[in-house]
Amino acid sequence: MPGEVIDRPNPQPLASHIPDSVLELSVKLEKVALSDADLRGLEEFRRASNYIAAAMIFLSDNAFVERDLKFEDIKPRLLGHWGTCPGLTLVYAHLNYLTRKNDLDLIYVVGPGHGAPAILASLWLEGSLEKFYPQYSQTKQGLHNLITGFSTPHGFPSHINAETPGSIHEGGELGYALAVAFGAVMDKPDLIVACIVGDGEAESGPTATAWHAAKYIDPAESGAVIPIVHVNGFKISERTIYGCMDDKEIVSLFTGYGYQCRFVEDLDDIDRDLATSMQWALNEIRKIQKAARSGKPIMKPRWPVLIMRTPKGWSGPKKVDGEFVEGSFHAHQVPLIAAKSSADQLADLQKWLLSYGPAKLFTSAGAPTDSIKSIIPAEGHKKLGQRVETYKNHEPLNVPDWQKYGVEKGSEESCMQAIGKLIDQALVDNPKSLRLFSPDELVSNKLDAVFNHTGRDFQWDEFSNARGGRVIEILSEHTCQGFLQGYTLTGRTGIFPSYESFLGIIHTMMVQYSKFNKMARETTWRTDISSINYIETSTWTRQEHNGFSHQNPSFIGAVLNLKPDAARVYFPPDANTFLSTIAHCLRSKNYVNLMVGSKQPQPVFLSVEEADQHCQAGASVWKFASTDSGLDPDVVLVGIGSELTFEVVVAASILRRKCPSLRVRVVNVTDLMIIEAETLHPHSLSNAEFDALFTKDKPVHFNYHGYSNEIKGLLFGRPNLDRISISCYKEEGSTTTPFDMMLRNEVSRYHVMQQAIKGGARSNSKVALDMTDLLGDVRHQITKVQEYIMASGQDPEGTFDIPKFEGTVFEGGAVGKGKEGDSKENRFFVN
Repeated sequence: MPGEVIDRPNPQPLASHIPDSVLELSVKLEKVALSDADLRGLEEFRRASNYIAAAMIFLSDNAFVERDLKFEDIKPRLLGHWGTCPGLTLVYAHLNYLTRKNDLDLIYVVGPGHGAPAILASLWLEGSLEKFYPQYSQTKQGLHNLITGFSTPHGFPSHINAETPGSIHEGGELGYALAVAFGAVMDKPDLIVACIVGDGEAESGPTATAWHAAKYIDPAESGAVIPIVHVNGFKISERTIYGCMDDKEIVSLFTGYGYQCRFVEDLDDIDRDLATSMQWALNEIRKIQKAARSGKPIMKPRWPVLIMRTPKGWSGPKKVDGEFVEGSFHAHQVPLIAAKSSADQLADLQKWLLSYGPAKLFTSAGAPTDSIKSIIPAEGHKKLGQRVETYKNHEPLNVPDWQKYGVEKGSEESCMQAIGKLIDQALVDNPKSLRLFSPDELVSNKLDAVFNHTGRDFQWDEFSNARGGRVIEILSEHTCQGFLQGYTLTGRTGIFPSYESFLGIIHTMMVQYSKFNKMARETTWRTDISSINYIETSTWTRQEHNGFSHQNPSFIGAVLNLKPDAARVYFPPDANTFLSTIAHCLRSKNYVNLMVGSKQPQPVFLSVEEADQHCQAGASVWKFASTDSGLDPDVVLVGIGSELTFEVVVAASILRRKCPSLRVRVVNVTDLMIIEAETLHPHSLSNAEFDALFTKDKPVHFNYHGYSNEIKGLLFGRPNLDRISISCYKEEGSTTTPFDMMLRNEVSRYHVMQQAIKGGARSNSKVALDMTDLLGDVRHQITKVQEYIMASGQDPEGTFDIPKFEGTVFEGGAVGKGKEGDSKENRFFVN
């Protein structure tokens, strides 16, 4: 059975067993009086918008239906979603009216992005399409262009995207609209965001958590969201959960979330019902804000939410081929799918379109009537499609000089502790345009320096309420990402630090955001935005205590799959390079920046000046760890990732003692994109530069933090790749020791040594002569260390000491350690 069989349209939910007394928690209102002119303007706006939306789905000609429809007037492919459109146009009309009446700064976030026909129709009526796209002028030709071009290669696509004026949300994947709306109002005290959530989207996990987002809005400093749950009762082929919940169940749910619940469901008087409810919601918001801004904040305020019950596909065909359409899932997409071949359906389509009375909704020139325009804000910047917050509101950050936070070369420092101090100052210097969104991990990730001058912004907690905190911690990656998107797309900058293994939760959200930004860059009217910035730490290399579930670097590949002009992936090897990297990322625009690094104390290999030069280049030869500063190497050892680079450097140090005839060049890559084949990425090294760094023909071994296919994909197209070997994370892990994680994944210093000896033996006869003995010794060391770890439950002493290099700042190795390289156990070497 392809879809649910119903015996009546718009079936109501069955009664629950909850006591009727809970209905006292719902808001009862006396309907406001609207003038006849206002009622007519609202009703005609809805009719006109619904007419245009329906026509967009079907018509390739005869846009005003000024003659009988013919099969040739119907598009060859009928694309679009009708069912949600009447609800979206109803809300759009009333947001116009609310804005005009109250002189609001208001934007509209639309969860049901498949309802693009409704939004585009409304944008045309208010003149916003014409502002950005002159071909869609308020004329007969302009409307013809809109209707006939929709869902064709030369027109608007079937879903809301960055080409849609007023939008800040990619409308394809459901679940994120609410969090985006709340992110948009942060630090915008005068902004109202109306967010409509369909009852299909309301079933998603991200939406369920996002209802708590109001608990992170400080009404003294931020605007507010008017959430509207559109309960039309059906998804693609069955009823929705919310559509089967009665008023008692819904009011109980939203009261628990912390909202006051108002039902909008009087279909016979829907305009007065919705106008009354929206004005009430705005008044409640103003009360909450006034209390907070007068120094008497309401603890746990009950924010308004509207539950709007209207039939799916309202005003469309009642029945088609004996099946209920209006008020059923059959209205979801195209109600008259055979209109191009069935005379009956073509006649039904004409009857449906003419039922809106298009001849009375447009002037002879094709413009909307004055009655329709009367409810639309008169000033262009007040119209929903022309709010500057949605397309040209970027606020560049005042980024602190990272070099002031630099760390002494040769010391040890946690990258996260170092950048925490810089971020702290950046929050001080940008008190209304920078926020941190994190899933309850900042202290664990050693970023607690961000709290030196600020706090958390959790308004329901008595210890952080009304204190102006710049940090939002909520244990929902989806909500953090939604906040980040809304905040960024309205002009500000956000940072999203996370455990590496769990960033993958928001993989598709990040991709949807990137699609939005790609299309935004291709418009002529959207201006730059800040990059979104991910800090990936608590990486697999040091998640040995949490086990296999916490060992997952797959988000790196997700970013690499983005368009080259968007993707930026960085692996700063020490504190100074991470400081340089994050300062760069905070200044950058339009990118998806992923920074991967360690929270544990690591050697500081580069001075401030060296780190600056290294990050500008994206990679460099580490002369201190290389033989003769890297001249004429037998083999090139490449570290990508802080712990993986450490293993390379230690391997180079040991090889100086164990195989002095081997000539090694050590390279660190901090900007992953430089290794991609020439011309494929803006950061790609030319082949000449690549050969200068990695040699033309010597063996090159990559010790890489992520998966091998990522390196293989980037290198594809470079010449002479048969000399390349790669070690990487290979899905081996458990609750064990840090060094055992290196051993299990074959990225330890010993495994690097094996590759170095094998590679060097190709051209160095002395190394070749001793290769068998050398490799046997290394294999023996691996076995001994593994046995020690299994027996003692810890790594050998000195495993993570700073390696020793004669004649450099690292000559003495770790502070307080001697120059002897062997472990105290005297059975194996680890450093």
